Formats: sequence, structure tokens, C-alpha cells
Amino acid sequence: MENYLEINRKSWNAKVEPHLKSDFYFVDEFVNGRTSLNTIELDLLGDIHNKKILHLQCHFGQDSISLSRMGAKVTGVDLSDKAIEEAKNLAEKCGTDTQFVCCDIYSLPDFLNEKFDIVFTSYGTIGWLPDLEKWAYIISYFLKENGKFIMAEFHPAVWMFDDDFTKISYNYFNEKPIVETYEGTYADQSAEIKQEYVMWNHSLAEVLQNLMKNNMDLQNFNEYDWSPYPCFRHVEEFEKGKWRIPQFGNKMPLVYALKAQKKPSL
Repeated sequence: MENYLEINRKSWNAKVEPHLKSDFYFVDEFVNGRTSLNTIELDLLGDIHNKKILHLQCHFGQDSISLSRMGAKVTGVDLSDKAIEEAKNLAEKCGTDTQFVCCDIYSLPDFLNEKFDIVFTSYGTIGWLPDLEKWAYIISYFLKENGKFIMAEFHPAVWMFDDDFTKISYNYFNEKPIVETYEGTYADQSAEIKQEYVMWNHSLAEVLQNLMKNNMDLQNFNEYDWSPYPCFRHVEEFEKGKWRIPQFGNKMPLVYALKAQKKPSL
């Protein structure tokens, strides 16, 4: 779909204001020092003091700013101009030197000419991208030799189901674009917004094979039977900060996370 970028930019622009006001994003607590990062990605990141980090699809910058607070030199990238504008405002409020770039990540080489120690992306990102070979190329392109790619993402098994998790409605594999209209948002189901969006499902094999094709060596891969976010319908918190879909219990993977390293040139 040639116009998917504009459709999705409008969709994410519409989400920014309700997200800033939502409990989901706890902006006031965040400004006062609360991190937005979870144990899943923190365990993979380790000590990032003085590391240069490129954060892909950063929304309005909470994770980027959280990484800055840990001592990293961070550049966040997002398609939404409204999100990037708010990210800059938020970084100023938080007193961090986090940098932000507004563009489609496939176009990032036209906007940025640096290499990074770490490329990072997390939760609900790759579904907005049609081509994971291009995505993996961008990751490799911006990494220094031996640099790390760290990713936490919702498990593709989740996206096979309808919103109420009563039946399988979508293909596990990247068959075609999924074009839908949605009322509300995952952060606030009652938000008075209605957006069209375009998404793609991506299997684990598609993710891993494209990273390997682009000179990345997989070092760590984990799957989790819980989500750190209550962003799906009908979830239950079974431990503090951990949610599951009740009818699936611990039988269903909800998240996966990986670390890969860019191989040195021969």
C-alpha cells in the first residue's frame, strides 16, 4: 500500500494527546523520575552508561528518555510529527539531552549519519512495517561493528486472534496488509478517537531470518507467557506489572525478546 505511511502517521498523531493524558503512560510520575522500561529489556540492555543508542519507533520518547537517564546518548526516531514534538517537550521537562528525528525509519539514512553501539526497539513496533528485510538492513546499517540490537515485542501468536481472543481471525504469516478502523486506543479504550490504520503480521522466522541476512548474529532469544502492559482486552494482572489473557493462562506466549550482535567485517 503506497499510502500506508500517511494513514499511519495520521493514526499515531491522533493517539498522542489521549496517550499523554492516560494512566497507561503515567506522564506526571515519569517526569518525576519513574522509568518506562521493563525488566525484560533492562536485562538485555545491561550497563548502557556512555553508550550511543538509536531507538526506533519511539512514540513520544519515554523509553528514549529513560535510556538517557541511565547514562546513554540516545537518538529516538518516529513517524509521527506530533509524537516527536511532544518527545522534545518531555525531554526538556525531564532535563535530558535526548535527541529526536521525525521520519519513516526506512528513510532514516537520509536524516542521520551516525553509527551506534545499540539499536533498540520495543513493543508494538514492527507490525507497522511492511518489509522486515529493509528493517533489518536499517538496523545493521546504523550499528557499529560488534554493536548490539535489542528488541522486545509482542509475540506474533497474539496477533492471530480477534480483539476478544475468542477465535483465530488473522494469518500468523505476513500474507497481506491488514487495513482496519479502530475506536479508542490501547492506552485508553474510551478515548474519543477513530483511526484507520495499516498493519502487517510478522512471524518469528521472518524476524530472525532477516536479521541473519543482514549480518546479525543472534545471541539471546526468550519468550514470555505474560505482558508488561495491559494493552489487550480482558487481561488480568496475576503479579504486579504482569498481565495475562485469563482463558489462556500461562499456555500462550505474549512477548518475545532478543539480542543480536553485528558481525565484524571480514
